[in-house]
Amino acid sequence: MMAQEKHIEKVLFSAEVIAERVGQLGSEITSDFSGESESPVFVGVATGACVFLADLVRRVDLPIAIDFIRAESYGSGTVSSGTPRISFDLKLDITDKHVVLVEDIVDTGNTLNCLIEHLKAKKASSVSVCTLLDKPSRRKVHFKLVGKGKLYVGFECPDEFAVGYGMDFAEQYRNLSYIGVLKPEYYMN
Repeated sequence: MMAQEKHIEKVLFSAEVIAERVGQLGSEITSDFSGESESPVFVGVATGACVFLADLVRRVDLPIAIDFIRAESYGSGTVSSGTPRISFDLKLDITDKHVVLVEDIVDTGNTLNCLIEHLKAKKASSVSVCTLLDKPSRRKVHFKLVGKGKLYVGFECPDEFAVGYGMDFAEQYRNLSYIGVLKPEYYMN
């Protein structure tokens, strides 16, 4: 048992359940993009999506490119500030490319909307979103995908503070192999 596991109130999704679902998402994305003349560019939203992205792309049976973008809206808190900003941009040119934006969690939709608009401005031909977790109960902004973009969702998440499998609180817990709910005493001041 890792020392930080005692901070977890309950497990939402085990490592085994996550691995199975990531495989299903990889197969679905492979099927959806297999007829395209251009290979998709997978864009990981740093840092939360890094573990998910690494596992997902290994389950996609297509030639792909990978890049990263960073959008910040949480800082060290548990609630989005609502005003995301892009602090690290792509190095690849995505003009006329299909982009699969890989997110750890879609919460209010503010950050995702900002990122989609940014990729649209960079002239991506389509923007799909593959998110590990979706919290539709917290949605404030309804984002619109670009071109024939599609939304891929790993799991619908209850309105609880989830950590693990790349997701953090104050940069901690990313290395848990599962997704759990952090005990309130570890994030409430």
